[in-house]
Amino acid sequence: MGLIAIGDIHGCVDTLDALLDRLAPDEDDHLVFIGDYVDRGPDSKAVIDRLLRLGETHRCTFLRGNHEAFMLNYLDQGAFDLWRINGGLETLRSYLNGSRKVHIPDEHVAFIRATDLYLDTPEFFFVHAGLKPNLSIAENLSRYDEDVFLWERGHLDVRHYAWEKPIVCGHTPQQDPISTDRLIAIDTGCVYYMHPRLGRLTAVYLPEREFVEVAYRG
Repeated sequence: MGLIAIGDIHGCVDTLDALLDRLAPDEDDHLVFIGDYVDRGPDSKAVIDRLLRLGETHRCTFLRGNHEAFMLNYLDQGAFDLWRINGGLETLRSYLNGSRKVHIPDEHVAFIRATDLYLDTPEFFFVHAGLKPNLSIAENLSRYDEDVFLWERGHLDVRHYAWEKPIVCGHTPQQDPISTDRLIAIDTGCVYYMHPRLGRLTAVYLPEREFVEVAYRG
């Protein structure tokens, strides 16, 4: 069985399809998606459709990103202002139906609600944003701060970590993936294709740390 982590997609369904074609996962592979499936890119609805189909044929873990949290806050509380300025309009446009009304299918809402905040395996810990670097993984979990799981960036400013094993994360775009003893960061800014050093969707085979990436295709 292969373990493959995939970085932030942000509505870029053609790029996702290109990466999946490159990976060609088989039925025994475990795909771990790091979160941020929606917002900013051209077709968030199509991304969710694609992930739902993939989940029917492959073992998948879908983690929650901060953008899924924005969407849930909108669905549950009507909170729109913060989501709007962070790509929510693009997501809602992708759900416009023939009558020009937004319709988010129940299965898409259920998908977003079912996303996990983290995945803990014997060799790796997967989370969207990161963890507090001065705390062990166990200590981070005991505090169970969703803002840390969804937003943390402090681990990118230090070189030493209290973590018991490597964490695999996304959230903060990098020019190239980070691969150190305790940190693997795989958000290479797929949706930011206008930036000369971003605009790629990255996956990593584990434990080999073999990186696979494709350039933005829409």
